[in-house]
Amino acid sequence: MLTFNGKKFNANDFTKSLEDGVLEITKAEIGERFRSICHPRTGEFPTVIVFGSSLSDMSLKVEGSKELLEHIQSKLPEQESNKVDFVVRRKIVSPKVFLSFAWENHPIAEKIAKELMKNGIDTWWAEWEIQSGDSLRQRIDEGLGVCTHFVVLLSKESVEKPWVKQEMDAGLVRMLDEKCKFIPLRYELPHTELPPLLSGRYSPEIKDDGNLSQLINDIHGISRKPKLGKSPIDQDLPDTGFSVAATTIAKTFCLESEHGSSNDPSLSMDELLEKTGLSQDDAIDALYELRNFIKDDHFSVIPDKELFVEFDKAFMEWDPEKDALRLASSLINDNNFPTNVPQMAEKFGWTSRRMNPAINYLINREICRDTEICGCFPWEQPYLQESKTGSIRRFVKSRS
Repeated sequence: MLTFNGKKFNANDFTKSLEDGVLEITKAEIGERFRSICHPRTGEFPTVIVFGSSLSDMSLKVEGSKELLEHIQSKLPEQESNKVDFVVRRKIVSPKVFLSFAWENHPIAEKIAKELMKNGIDTWWAEWEIQSGDSLRQRIDEGLGVCTHFVVLLSKESVEKPWVKQEMDAGLVRMLDEKCKFIPLRYELPHTELPPLLSGRYSPEIKDDGNLSQLINDIHGISRKPKLGKSPIDQDLPDTGFSVAATTIAKTFCLESEHGSSNDPSLSMDELLEKTGLSQDDAIDALYELRNFIKDDHFSVIPDKELFVEFDKAFMEWDPEKDALRLASSLINDNNFPTNVPQMAEKFGWTSRRMNPAINYLINREICRDTEICGCFPWEQPYLQESKTGSIRRFVKSRS
């Protein structure tokens, strides 16, 4: 026993507490070292997570664009770079539509603009964007300059309008520069009457009922191709970068979890083997492979929070990284957006099962602060608060 300030401590507990403190300080210092690296041209910062329950079992995952990761690697000694898991993340770009139309088609254009907005597609429409006293040319140039999709409503009236032709010219130039997709929509216009330059492009027809489901799916990149069915041997697991056995275990936890939190669910080894169909040896090897995402207390196997962050995108209908970006963007762009987590979830229509992995993405990468407040079940946090000044802004700026 050790005595300190008149109190007695078990030597083993004291040693473990000291080791835990050193571990947390080391993880924080390593994480900040990488989080502070900025790409000199793009201004992008990485997201970083440090794994490990001991100094001898620490590992590091650094996420960012290919250009940023190459920049970081160039600053590291080769032997140190080999110890880091660099994960290329594509920039998540929310679709932005520039809608070009003739005033004679205003009613159907308004329906299109409102329907796109309702389905998560930010739409530049003149009636919303141009205010009294604005420069028409400047506002139009601004809308064209940021659009990911140029949509032109082609009718017998619009094909003759000079300004529609000018906007189409700008949209085609952006398309040729691979900065946007060009989508011609026909309204009461036969395909044979399309301008010659567009006659070879697929031009769907829009009716007065305003059914835009296929256009919305195309803009969001949702494939029309049916989902591939199961093969006779269960090899339909997605490529997660892990073995089939490890992916099977991750899938089991993702589908079994009620709230996407630690210990949810807790399975005995026998239960895990029964649910996955794995042999004990394969399961043991897979659990070692998943050691950064799984806790094994010798009585049960339980998932860590990061498991759902990492694997939900493969097995659920959402991607925690995209959801985290949506939360972070709302926090910095909308002064009235709530920081209370249940209110956030209600605003987006998300259950705790979807909300918690997005929260943990932000917490684990120290973009938001861990409140360490208990009693907020089923939510991981009662509210979201920035971890360090500018951390949310840097995250959003680097991913959009």
